[in-house]
Amino acid sequence: MAVTPEAMDALRRQGDPMADDVVAALFEHGETGRFNTLMRWFARTGQPLPDGVPAEARDYLEATVAPPDWVDWDRMERARLFFIDNNVHISTALSFASMPACYVVPHIARLLSATHSLAYPSKRMAETGQFTLYLMRPDAFEAGGRFIPAAQKVRLLHASIRHHLRRENRWDEAALGVPICQEDMIGSQMMFSIQVLDALHRMGIHISNEGADAYFYAWRVVGAMLGVDTAAAPVDLEQARDFSDLYMARHMGPSEEGVALTRQLIDLYEEVVPGTLLDPVVAALIRYLIGDTCADWLQVPRSAWDKAIGLTPTLLGVLERIEDASPLGAWALDLLGDLTTRLELSSLTRGRVMQYAIPEHLKSDYGVTSAKPRTDPWIPPPLSAGLT
Repeated sequence: MAVTPEAMDALRRQGDPMADDVVAALFEHGETGRFNTLMRWFARTGQPLPDGVPAEARDYLEATVAPPDWVDWDRMERARLFFIDNNVHISTALSFASMPACYVVPHIARLLSATHSLAYPSKRMAETGQFTLYLMRPDAFEAGGRFIPAAQKVRLLHASIRHHLRRENRWDEAALGVPICQEDMIGSQMMFSIQVLDALHRMGIHISNEGADAYFYAWRVVGAMLGVDTAAAPVDLEQARDFSDLYMARHMGPSEEGVALTRQLIDLYEEVVPGTLLDPVVAALIRYLIGDTCADWLQVPRSAWDKAIGLTPTLLGVLERIEDASPLGAWALDLLGDLTTRLELSSLTRGRVMQYAIPEHLKSDYGVTSAKPRTDPWIPPPLSAGLT
């Protein structure tokens, strides 16, 4: 697909018919609560579906139980190894670059604020972290793996939000397009792939072309399993960057919801960081990774740590040299990275497995109908100044 404003306008009018039909049937027949209850016990690929799953949902779960037939498993394995080698850095990028990138798109921030779970930011972050860990496990797509059931549920979760917003007339579809439309789904795919790679570059992490390609490819597979139209999605890093740049140029800007979500994110990680001395590092890292323009929109506080955080590439460069020089050092750092990532996730989940359930209601104070699309000719800063 050519990356043009006209093509992206067309994507704003497209949702995910397969998942939308399932969710509509569940709500029409009053079976959403029962479906969620049954799905709590359906968590691994190859596990028999529980008795009592509604017919429409059963058909959907059976039709989406396998990854796309075009998946290159060698590239997927390279993506897994790339993640293992960079898991702490990728987790950092997801938390402090990708999530704020979502918040700096006003209609996405408003949409995220529609769900009850966003009143509990640890749940959102834990769900994202758990989903990524499921994806990067060796058994992700095999019998016993947790990734495919998680992807099936997340796809229905997105469809349920579309259903609520449309049914309750709480989304200006004429101005904003379909809620969680194809453009936004692909845009989110870019935030969790190409913008993670950009954040790694910003942190000074050495990335091979092969590793970057594999990591992006893994999220392309994820997008297909979450309902993205693969004919419209970027197929390589060059197209991905073009799409990401144009998507952000079309939509990014300040919003009250973005500010509130960012404050929640900062508060959450300040609680995770031991003590209080290092609390300002959280905001400083966000500002460093997304740039001053976006950080100011999100009202990320400034501190004396803003300059010190610029030493991050130097420190990480030292660790990379240790890793390159010693197989034992590489093993130890990979192990430490894995333990750190799991400790962070455990802190967010408090040891629980996160459930990807269909929300039966949205927040009653959700006020997106007043949202207006951007009409000014603002152009985002270059890569060196912020998210692109």
